[in-house]
Amino acid sequence: MDQFSAMQTFRRVVDHGSFSAAAVLTGQSHTVLSRQVKNLERQLGSQLLHRTTRRLQLTEAGTMFYRHCVQILDQMDAMTLELSEHQQQPSGTLRLSVSSAFGELELGHWLPGFVERYAQIRIELCCTDRFVDMLEENIDLCLRVTDHLPDSSLVARKLAPSEVILVAAPSYLRRLPNPINADNLGEHPLLSYNRLAQPQRLQLTEPSGSQREMVMPSRVSANSPMALRAAAIGGLGIASFDRFIVDDAVKDGRLVQLLPDWQQPSRTLYALYPHSRYLAPKVRALLDYVQAYYQRPRWGH
Repeated sequence: MDQFSAMQTFRRVVDHGSFSAAAVLTGQSHTVLSRQVKNLERQLGSQLLHRTTRRLQLTEAGTMFYRHCVQILDQMDAMTLELSEHQQQPSGTLRLSVSSAFGELELGHWLPGFVERYAQIRIELCCTDRFVDMLEENIDLCLRVTDHLPDSSLVARKLAPSEVILVAAPSYLRRLPNPINADNLGEHPLLSYNRLAQPQRLQLTEPSGSQREMVMPSRVSANSPMALRAAAIGGLGIASFDRFIVDDAVKDGRLVQLLPDWQQPSRTLYALYPHSRYLAPKVRALLDYVQAYYQRPRWGH
């Protein structure tokens, strides 16, 4: 007996509620399908269905077997589809969501190479600082730097750690009567990202491992990291950023890292995508590409 075919028959009968309905769907006779399920029961040594003139009902063993049937058959379908699509050139429109800062500062480093390699993929970018509803907005892949993931229904693949650092412009530091240290830091204005729950609060860990929290006064707040970056470079105060946002400005001297031996809670660059039995070739291609790119540290070197 073809056990795989019998499992397919059993699932169809259960899903459609009768042998007759399954027979119409498959074009096979009621008798043939019934015989397949009976042979399956004989081979398993367990009754799977209670049969009456009115309806079918799963036995306890049938319920257990049905659950495993669904998993196995779905995995087989996914494997068949993946193997088929593996032979195809990734193509089509790929909707990619990134934050505004990531889109402006990071995509230029690797997206041109990806587009050149996969000429049949058309990228449609959605740049926003809010967490998108990927299913509602039909997003294929989302790249986010965050310390929390609000939607556990998404698959989250870690790509890279993201260090958070304190910075200020040389022009701001020159105006100070005393150098900045951990004791006087709280006296300085913090350029704050007002989408945070507590935008004026800093958490710092000193080299010894002790932790310190402080609430700093506000001079400028904004809902845009890029606007705060410009304010920091303009000398308006101290700011706390993911390093990738200010890495170039620190390297060329427009900003100076403060208290480099102290640490703030780090964040992570994630690739997020909806749960699925398989990934479309276009999504898999981009996911593998960015993972390979960020496998080597890119910031602070």
